[in-house]
Amino acid sequence: MSHEDATHGPAPMPAVDPEPMHRAVDALAAALHEYVRTAVGVRSEFGAAEADEDPRILALENRIGQLNATLFDALHDGLGMHPDLTSSVWGPEQDAHDEHEHHVPEGAIVAEPFYLGFLVAAPPQPADMTLEGVIELLDEAGEEVANRLLDGGYEVVEWAASRGQAAAFGDDADDEEDED
Repeated sequence: MSHEDATHGPAPMPAVDPEPMHRAVDALAAALHEYVRTAVGVRSEFGAAEADEDPRILALENRIGQLNATLFDALHDGLGMHPDLTSSVWGPEQDAHDEHEHHVPEGAIVAEPFYLGFLVAAPPQPADMTLEGVIELLDEAGEEVANRLLDGGYEVVEWAASRGQAAAFGDDADDEEDED
């Protein structure tokens, strides 16, 4: 994935062949249809938890992930773009009491949570830092990221470093106590 070619340059690209991109979309669409057919069949045989772990489902999810990467590469190689095509974004029609609803300053665009996760295991030999020290490192990194976002003009409504699960925003009793 080179960023040195003409696809990443500032000039418009009037002569782009869209066929490789369409082929990647068609292959992904076919795999998604196969997933739906398979999921319906598997779910008719098993409960939800078993169906989630069915080898046919896992194989198709892996294949769909690979085809998503192929589509990304086709768009990137052909257009120089970095498409975000695998995010799940629920619109404003969600329940007004959504767990991810945040209070943002007037005039700001609605806030949404972003997560960066790490699965960290202790090394077999003694290390300079304990697993408890990892959260301190992540907290320092979080502060740096928050400052960079603020410097870039973003409004960072909340941020947190947590261990064990993603931090919940806006609904902690501790947050309410801090505001008093």
